[in-house]
Amino acid sequence: MNASRGVGLALAVSIAGSLALVVIYVVGGSVQQQGIGLALALGGMGTAIVIWAVALIDAPIEIEERHSFAGREGAAAVDPASGTEEISRRRFLARLLAGAVGILSAALVLPAFSLGPQPGTDLFRTAWRRGTRLVDAGNRPIRPDDLVAEGVRTVFPEGFVGRPDSQTLLIKVSPSDLALPSGRAAWAPEGCVAYSKVCTHAGCPVGLYRAKEHLLLCPCHQSTFDVLRGATPIFGPAARPLPQLPMEVDADGYLVALGDFPEPIGPGFWDMTHTPADGG
Repeated sequence: MNASRGVGLALAVSIAGSLALVVIYVVGGSVQQQGIGLALALGGMGTAIVIWAVALIDAPIEIEERHSFAGREGAAAVDPASGTEEISRRRFLARLLAGAVGILSAALVLPAFSLGPQPGTDLFRTAWRRGTRLVDAGNRPIRPDDLVAEGVRTVFPEGFVGRPDSQTLLIKVSPSDLALPSGRAAWAPEGCVAYSKVCTHAGCPVGLYRAKEHLLLCPCHQSTFDVLRGATPIFGPAARPLPQLPMEVDADGYLVALGDFPEPIGPGFWDMTHTPADGG
């Protein structure tokens, strides 16, 4: 009886510790408080298992010769109620153990929600959408005439200034010098061409431009991209071009995107078979 009570008390402590852990986590309690709750939950569970194993598990069955009690006076009578009581007590403890394990498992899984939502297609899309204006760091829209020849400027989608995955390099060159891949000539109105600023090698910002050679350089690992030929890599570890942003000039004379980048930006270990939806 004492062992059964000890198991029940230990399991109750474990359940209380698990519930406390959940409450402390939800209300934003300290890590130390969460640690106390976890210690009570695990400690109570461990104590219950030890007591159960030592005191409540039946000993090995031993068979010995049976003697008849017939005719003996004062023979002890077997109380069937005691066996039923023992079975009921163990059944209750088993259910209590299952409940404690379930609550503890839920408490341990709960912090996984802090990891945030699944990325879904976030790695394959940026904030660029059809009709979105290109703006500078001050959220000012840009016309082709605002750019100097062979100049470079970091631009963003209007309303998303500073968004890392959408940062783009806008460069103005002579239209006659461009030798872009097939079907992309119209993406560079008046010689304005735009490429993702996120390096396709390791995701570093491509921040250097050699105007005379029309080359973009990533300072991290020296990957070098040919601006005139679709930002094709000509040196360094980058294995694929910087994605080009399709653009046009709207009715007010401002540069706008025709859609998102045609392929995922950044490192090449992402799924290159995925094609972003056009527009938005």
